[in-house]
Amino acid sequence: MTTTLAAPADGSTFAMLRELCAAQARSRPVRSVAVVGNQPLEPSGERAEAIDSCDLVFRVNGFRLDDPDVPCVGTRTDVVVFNRGVRATPWFLSGYRSRLYLMVEPGRLHWETGDIPPWWPGDLGFISMPNAELTIPISAEIGVDATRDPHWPTTGTMAAWTARRLFPEIPTLLAGFSFLDDPDQDSWNHAYGDPSPVGVEHAIRDEGAMMRAWVDDGVARRA
Repeated sequence: MTTTLAAPADGSTFAMLRELCAAQARSRPVRSVAVVGNQPLEPSGERAEAIDSCDLVFRVNGFRLDDPDVPCVGTRTDVVVFNRGVRATPWFLSGYRSRLYLMVEPGRLHWETGDIPPWWPGDLGFISMPNAELTIPISAEIGVDATRDPHWPTTGTMAAWTARRLFPEIPTLLAGFSFLDDPDQDSWNHAYGDPSPVGVEHAIRDEGAMMRAWVDDGVARRA
């Protein structure tokens, strides 16, 4: 089942989404939020603990979780932000009945179809995020007109931006975003699976600059 969030004129879409995400949190009110990308990272018990101790944990696309004896990025997942081209990992659907799945669809502004992956569980619903309130404003913030050009933010940036928008009073904990340190990379390494090229639709240098500004302003911090 797919639920599409409309974009009401009063801006209440994110108010509704905040409640849906908060319902997945370990405790309420939500006082700490982590967003974890898929950059390969060295093991770190401190990082894993910092992520898993947050009230609400977002993960992106084909994420991985820690093996029991190798702490790195934690084991909790409350909200999954993904796109239609996701390459599912063994962790993507594990325990899906206790998670919230948010699908971003920036490609629908241009050429992507509305097909659901054929392996998608029949009893797993997800929320389709509105481009008017997600893709377009994020793109504008990084200097891209997504309504005219086939360029849009990465799913990871969309997840981080969404967390910032939903819980602006909480400094967002960020981990696993390689373009924060390497904005000129032309391929991705993944914590699970083979590398892939950075899509020509992404301006990761500008995405990284935006997220580094969050850190400099104190509204985000790095794990």
